[in-house]
Amino acid sequence: MATTDNERRTSSTAPTLDDDHESDGPGGSDDSMSGINREAVVEAVLFSTDQPLPAARIAKILGVGDAGDVKTCIDALNQRYDERCAAFRIEEIAKGFQMLSRPQFDRWVRKLHKERSDSRLSSAALETLAIVAYKQPVLRADVEAIRGVAVGDMLVRLRDMNLVRIVGRAEEVGRPLLYGTTPRFLDVFGLGSLKDLPPLDPDKPGAVPTLRMSNRGHESEEDDDRRQVED
Repeated sequence: MATTDNERRTSSTAPTLDDDHESDGPGGSDDSMSGINREAVVEAVLFSTDQPLPAARIAKILGVGDAGDVKTCIDALNQRYDERCAAFRIEEIAKGFQMLSRPQFDRWVRKLHKERSDSRLSSAALETLAIVAYKQPVLRADVEAIRGVAVGDMLVRLRDMNLVRIVGRAEEVGRPLLYGTTPRFLDVFGLGSLKDLPPLDPDKPGAVPTLRMSNRGHESEEDDDRRQVED
């Protein structure tokens, strides 16, 4: 079969899914999966990303099958990883799938991936973030009323870290901004959705539980201090 223009492109101008189908032409067929195991392609895609990918997105990248087929491939891959006691598996997180190391190896993985000081979350940042997570959409004034201190600069930092975002404006005088969490927040804290947040204490309805960051290459300053003491 003659090499197409799309196949001669460099990686910086890789053809899209639509390009591949267009190059086939009338009566043509997409043989991009010929001789390649579909599970291996799913594995390669997930291995190459540091962000959760929805099953539908993976299916689009493959160019064949649908989200259900991708989930079947992921189940088969995880079964294979479990059988050989692999140090990693594919987890469903933040409405997508991501290849992650198993929790029992976090102690060593964290030593390799030490967080930069400017990306760590202090206890004050975690407390502010927890209030936003549980009370969203929430006004800055309401966060400050709960914490008892000004949080303007903290909210700016959390927005810079893509953990908090502006979700709208309140229908009151001045129309102040309303804050909520981002999809990255779910990723960092290992949550599938906001429904997976630790439940509120019924005896303390005004109290907000402490958030614990996922040990997937992320840690708070508190975690770092505790690890150094343990070591």
